Formats: sequence, structure tokens, C-alpha cells
Amino acid sequence: MEHKKKIDNDSDYAAVMNKIDSLMAKGSENVSGEELAEIRAFALAAQDYEQKKYVIAAPKTLNGMIEMRMYEMRLKQKDLAKKLNISGAKLSLIMNGKQKPDVDFLKAIHTELKVDAEFILEHV
Repeated sequence: MEHKKKIDNDSDYAAVMNKIDSLMAKGSENVSGEELAEIRAFALAAQDYEQKKYVIAAPKTLNGMIEMRMYEMRLKQKDLAKKLNISGAKLSLIMNGKQKPDVDFLKAIHTELKVDAEFILEHV
């Protein structure tokens, strides 16, 4: 049986989170199949509410987009430099605004980080 839950406000969200906590506190071996379905439905409803309430604005700069992709891909700056096939020093200069990105760098950002070409053109 599929449970359909909807969270409309912060107090509903708090109530759902408390219900999830109380069910989870039973331990996985003590939760019935019905309760597992209920936990899943509550969790999906909470996730849906969170995604609507906590919207993260898209980056407005090329550096911001690169930093977001680094975060998403869990890359450190030295790993990104290797992925883009450039030196760490060059990447550092570009990221700190001390050097303008060249065409090869911009191509690498597009292909390796999947940054939209139109976004790149608008923000160079």
C-alpha cells in the first residue's frame, strides 16, 4: 500500500520529522513492512518540501559555476587542474581573477565540467 503524504508548512514538516524519528528509533529489526512504507512516504514528502523551500540560486559568475561543479564532483583545486589538463598555478590565477581564461580552458570547462556553452559565453 503506497502512502501519499504532503507537507504544506514548517509545522507539518516538524511533525513528519518527529514521526520518522520515532519509527526509526524502533530499530530496523522491529519495524513492520507497513511502517517501512510509512517511513519511505514521510521521507519522500520531507524531501519534496525541502527542495521547494530551500532553493539554491544558480551561480552568476563563471568562477561560481566552476566552484559549484568542483563541489558537486568533490574535486579539490589540484584535482580540477589535472582534470582540465592545466597547471595548478594557472587554475589558481584564473580562479583569483589574475589571469583571463583562454579558449582551451573554456573548452575544458565545457567538456569536463559540463558547463553550458551559452553560460560560458555570457560570463567571460
